Amino acid sequence: MGRRGRDAAAAAAALVVVLAAAAASASSPAEGFQPLSKIAVHRTTVEMQPSAYVRATPSLLGGQGEDTEWVTVKYGWSSPSVHDWIAVFSPADFISGTCPDPARHPGEPPLCTAPIKYRYANYSANYIYWGKGSVRFQLINQRYNFSFALFTGGLENPKLIAVSEPISFKNPKAPVFPRLAQGKTHDEMTVTWTSGYDISEAYPFVEWGAVGAAAGAQPARTPAGTLTFSRGSMCGEPARTVGWREPGFIHTAFMRNLWPNKEYYYKIGHELQDGSVVWGKPYTFRAPPSPGQNSLQRVIVFGDMGKAERDGSNEFANYQPGSLNTTDTLVKDLDNYDIVFHIGDLPYANGYVSQWDQFTAQVAPITANKPYMIASGNHERDWPNTGGFFNVKDSGGECGVPAETYYYYPAENRANFWYKVDYGMFRFCIADSEHDWREGTPQYAFIEQCLSTVDRKHQPWLVFAAHRVLGYSSNDWYAMEGSFEEPEGRESLQKLWQKYRVDIAFFGHVHNYERTCPVYQSRCMTNEKSHYSGTMNGTIFVVVGGGGSHLSDYTTAVPRWSIFRDRDFGFVKLTAFNHSSLLFEYKRSSDGKVYDSFTVDRDYRDVLSCVHDSCFPTTLAT
Repeated sequence: MGRRGRDAAAAAAALVVVLAAAAASASSPAEGFQPLSKIAVHRTTVEMQPSAYVRATPSLLGGQGEDTEWVTVKYGWSSPSVHDWIAVFSPADFISGTCPDPARHPGEPPLCTAPIKYRYANYSANYIYWGKGSVRFQLINQRYNFSFALFTGGLENPKLIAVSEPISFKNPKAPVFPRLAQGKTHDEMTVTWTSGYDISEAYPFVEWGAVGAAAGAQPARTPAGTLTFSRGSMCGEPARTVGWREPGFIHTAFMRNLWPNKEYYYKIGHELQDGSVVWGKPYTFRAPPSPGQNSLQRVIVFGDMGKAERDGSNEFANYQPGSLNTTDTLVKDLDNYDIVFHIGDLPYANGYVSQWDQFTAQVAPITANKPYMIASGNHERDWPNTGGFFNVKDSGGECGVPAETYYYYPAENRANFWYKVDYGMFRFCIADSEHDWREGTPQYAFIEQCLSTVDRKHQPWLVFAAHRVLGYSSNDWYAMEGSFEEPEGRESLQKLWQKYRVDIAFFGHVHNYERTCPVYQSRCMTNEKSHYSGTMNGTIFVVVGGGGSHLSDYTTAVPRWSIFRDRDFGFVKLTAFNHSSLLFEYKRSSDGKVYDSFTVDRDYRDVLSCVHDSCFPTTLAT
């Protein structure tokens, strides 16, 4: 064996000893069947085989500034098996790192990491017969180099038998995957992106200006703030152990004093110490309408999309089968909507931090051009004894930190994931179902303040949204509980929805689509199903959790308030034509066609009209 082979074998041996030690401290795989959790890293052994090899080409990626590239990986050995698999590691030297608690494993080498993605070796035709194969992986620029490892023994008893030479993007630190979001006021747009540049290395900024500005007009440059988070910010396993990966640096800049509906261009960049600039790609966006503005306004709403891999990796659990369909359909229709609300459960990283980069890359064609507003879901926030309302481990130890850092949202306190958005004729009140919403809590006070302060003659369309179902759902597990809702979901809130005449309340968490009649206290307030006009007398509740994750079942019996159900992947589009006319459409992700819809025609006096539990006191005085 040559020097290179001896070094690789030694490195691999050290790798697995430490992987075993690190992962042994982790609990069982993250809930939610995260595909990476299926790998029993703590059982890995090193059995480097002279006949085994892994080779990846090209060795240099992003030569023309690309942030996404395809790589061909060739591999083989003399004893192929259906249990063989190929894993992608980044950084390539995946034996370097620091265990979070070395005192628990005295004398063990300091390594805790899991691969970014993997595929079975026999995906390549005739691998078992010939003992060699070839697959393609799609890689994104994630700030570090990559290597590829061949394992045998399956996912439950992995044996490392070969490791490739490293490959890398030309500039691993380049700024990538911008994410727009509306700011705290209608004339403010924020852009957040990820890079490998700390503030001590380069100054982050966004250069921007109006499209079609007068000749000679100089673009503005706005500096960006920089955040990151550490392993110590995570609350538990696997986020603190095998799922940890350095998140890079997250930058946010604010573009202010925008003209309503005007188109702007922007480009993110970093000014290095020598004065040169590393640029991101150029994009455009349209500024939001002013509150009450009478213009065409189109909104997309969905939840629970997750992420999936275009190269077919990681998806052996049928974990998020509709994710790419939803993404691709929205990308194709990019010119026909204005703002997106993703109401919780974003990548389902579940403590495998590398998956946040994968998710931001997947939705980048949307987020770079449209404001992408998010809500907090159980797979972002929930972890025992961390101040949340649910004492469960659904976040895989993330306890909200990646979501609250990778994305901007206009909350007063980023740890409290509730906020409002005024978008033309709409007001959106976004709640956080992972914190207590009941009467007497800070969130309840926010919800009432948000609902009560909107001027309905100028912003007639009032929308509430949260991740868990605080309203109505005939999902099977809610039905078994007998409540058709999250426990204590609507008991405190329904009087607010009725009092302030909320038009539509959206929820995710349940992975299907369902629409109710206008309902109050479990009773339909009208027999109409497709067109609503006149007095606004109840809220329509919509579950739109079919963004991409594995689908949920309904109860067999259909409740009287349930108007339409569809166990498929999809999203909702709202179109406000003016102050009196609204179109609601549910579309499937597979074809973008409408499968459920209704219209609303209502005047201001209809919003003011007195209905049950929404009447203000009157006097007999004249």
